[in-house]
Amino acid sequence: MGTGLYIPKNYQTYLSTVETEKAILSLKNFFQQNLAFELDLIRVTAPLFVKAGTGINDDLNGVEQPVSFSVKEMTNTRVEVVQSLAKWKRMMLTDLGIKPGKGIYTDMNAIRPDDDLDNLHSIYVDQWDWEKVMTATQRNLDFLKDTVNTIYSVILRTEKFVCHEWNIKPELPEKIAFIHSEELLEYYPGLSPKERERAASKKYGAIFIIGIGGVLKNGEPHDGRAPDYDDWSTSTIKDYRGLNGDIVVYNKVLDCAFELSSMGIRVDKEALVRQLKIRGAESRKDLYFHRRLLNGELPLSIGGGIGQSRLCMYYLRKAHIGEIQSSIWPDAMVKSCRQHNIFLL
Repeated sequence: MGTGLYIPKNYQTYLSTVETEKAILSLKNFFQQNLAFELDLIRVTAPLFVKAGTGINDDLNGVEQPVSFSVKEMTNTRVEVVQSLAKWKRMMLTDLGIKPGKGIYTDMNAIRPDDDLDNLHSIYVDQWDWEKVMTATQRNLDFLKDTVNTIYSVILRTEKFVCHEWNIKPELPEKIAFIHSEELLEYYPGLSPKERERAASKKYGAIFIIGIGGVLKNGEPHDGRAPDYDDWSTSTIKDYRGLNGDIVVYNKVLDCAFELSSMGIRVDKEALVRQLKIRGAESRKDLYFHRRLLNGELPLSIGGGIGQSRLCMYYLRKAHIGEIQSSIWPDAMVKSCRQHNIFLL
C-alpha cells in the first residue's frame, strides 16, 4: 500500500467500538498466553526509554530518529524512547540467566515519529517483543522455519478463537509458505518489493519471506534491516543468504500484503562484524551492547516482534489501525475515515 489513506469499497465493521475494545482484550490475552506456552517464554517488564549512545536502542533502517530527552536528576543524561527492544532483550537473557530452549517476552511500546501515517502505520507502535536462547547447532534454516511454524500455529489458533467468539469468517490457510526474498525477485522481477509481497501473499494466504536486509541480485535489499540484530548475511542454501524474515498475510479488507511479524536468528560475533563492515558502521563495535556481544557475554538467540494492533486489526477485519489503537492522525484523514464508516480512536 503506499503512503496515504485507502478506503475499502462499502466498508462495514463487524464490531462496534465498545465490542471492539472487549475483543481486543480477549484476543490479546489468548494470543500471548498461547505464544508463551508454545515458545516456553516468561513475561518480563520492559523499559520505555534507554540511555542514548549505548547501542541498545534499535536503529531500524538506520535513518529514523528516536524521540529523546534529558533527565535533570542524572546530570542531564540523554535518553531515547525505544524504537524496538531487539538488543535489550538479548542482554536480558544473560542478566536473567535464561537457559537454552527458554526465553522472554514483553509488551513493547514505542514512538516512531518518522513513520508514514496510513491504514497500517502509526507513530505509536505496540508489539510483543520476544527472545529465546538457542544453541550453536540451531543456527540454521530448519530451526528458523520450525520457530516460524510454531508462531504461525498460534496465529492460526487465535484466528479460530476470534472467529468462534465473534462470528467472523476465517481466512488464514492451515500452513504458511516459505519463500526467499531472492525467489520473490525471480518470480516477480517487474514488481517492487511491496508489490511482490502482495502477489505472493495473495497466492498463498500466508508467507514467511526469508532473507531481509542484504542486497539481492538486482543490487537492492528487499527491505531495510539494521546490521546488529538480525542475521541477514549468513549463507544458507543455493546462493541465498539470511536467517531472518517477515511473517506476511494477505489482507482482503485492504487488498494488500500485511506484515504481522519481523523476526530472525540474531547475529553471532562473526555475522555482527561482517554486517557492520557491509554497512560501513564498524565504529559501533565500541558501543556497550556490541562490546558485550563481541566479548562473548551474550547468548546466541532467536527473536522478533509481533504487532499487537496489527494482529487485532487483521482478526477483527478492520480497515485502519486507528480503529484498534488510540493515536493521532491528520484531520483530513479522520474526516475522510468518518465519511466511510471508519471511526478512529
